[in-house]
Amino acid sequence: MRDLLRRLGLPNLPVQALHDALRLLIALLLFLVGLWLAARVANIARRALQRARVEPTLISFLRNGFYGVLIAMMSVAVLDFAGIPTASLVAAIGAAGIAIGLALQGSLSNLAWGVLLILFRPFRVGDYVDAGGVSGTVESISLMHTVLVLADNREAVIPNAKVGADTIINYNRRGTRRAQVQVGIGYNDDIGRALQVLRDTLVADARVLAEPAPTVFVAGLGDSAVNLTVWAWARRGDWWPLQQDLPRRVKETLDAAGISIPFPQRELTLRQAPVAPPAA
Repeated sequence: MRDLLRRLGLPNLPVQALHDALRLLIALLLFLVGLWLAARVANIARRALQRARVEPTLISFLRNGFYGVLIAMMSVAVLDFAGIPTASLVAAIGAAGIAIGLALQGSLSNLAWGVLLILFRPFRVGDYVDAGGVSGTVESISLMHTVLVLADNREAVIPNAKVGADTIINYNRRGTRRAQVQVGIGYNDDIGRALQVLRDTLVADARVLAEPAPTVFVAGLGDSAVNLTVWAWARRGDWWPLQQDLPRRVKETLDAAGISIPFPQRELTLRQAPVAPPAA
């Protein structure tokens, strides 16, 4: 090494200083190459997620997170190669991570649940759901919150942690839904005829699916009526109009068949107390 320094005209330059300079130069080159490799690997991971048809929002988040992890690992390795102590640096990064995690506990919980909701997709945009104690149509799903539009066009922004921690009911996931009406007929009316005319009405409605078949059955015996239950399955887009229209159709069908729909009645008996005879 000293002969090399002498040939370069640097006989008085310490050998250790040259070693350190070369190591720093190589470390810088490794860092630049590491940046390029990390970006390439992160882009490969993004394309793999796109082929797997993962949600675009989640793809961007996972790609950037993976890229950040690669950069952190590569930076520690390069610093260690350059001879810079990394133990204290790693400890400081860990302590800072813990502090940030405690300070942003709620936000990180929303973020984690947002990733899970986008990944497992218990509901999608356009579904009508009960989520986080709110019922509405899903307008958007982000990493931090879910937006529902209520029936009266109000907008509810729900943190993802609340959505994921509660029961989720998806009314559209199966593609079909059951409309239901309960009605009572008089005890003197023909039950078999009532069941038949209601079935015929359901079969004649184009919105009612043949499979599962519409059903009408006796649900119980009330105080003043025989209670019937009407079930009719419809596609997702037809369910709400059918549910709104079905009570009127049932009433008109029973009226046309001469079958009564009684209402609760009470009989009151008045008893007059005997009149005491006049005193003598």
